Amino acid sequence: MSSSSKSFIAFLAGLAAGTAIGILYAPDKGEVTRDKLGTILSKYKDQLQGFIADLIERGEEMSLEMAGGDSEAKAEGRKVVNEARQKAERLLEDVENLMSQIKSKS
Repeated sequence: MSSSSKSFIAFLAGLAAGTAIGILYAPDKGEVTRDKLGTILSKYKDQLQGFIADLIERGEEMSLEMAGGDSEAKAEGRKVVNEARQKAERLLEDVENLMSQIKSKS
């Protein structure tokens, strides 16, 4: 996985965790806090979906560019893209789970 993909995923995870902790310790009512958290998580969900779509597109482009190239390099490229996509999809699932927990308590 490229360092920019790793950095982006780590940034999103850190940002989400920091935001969630900050909001949970805010002096608002629980309902207001859950609404804020739900809105922020919805934005992160949209960003993750865009990131996953971008990874899929880059993987397809890489396959086309390497169509006649070294099969070992092609396999490694696909592996990197798939790993990044899988990690982003797991983060997306976590965000969706948090959103459903927040909505159930509202």
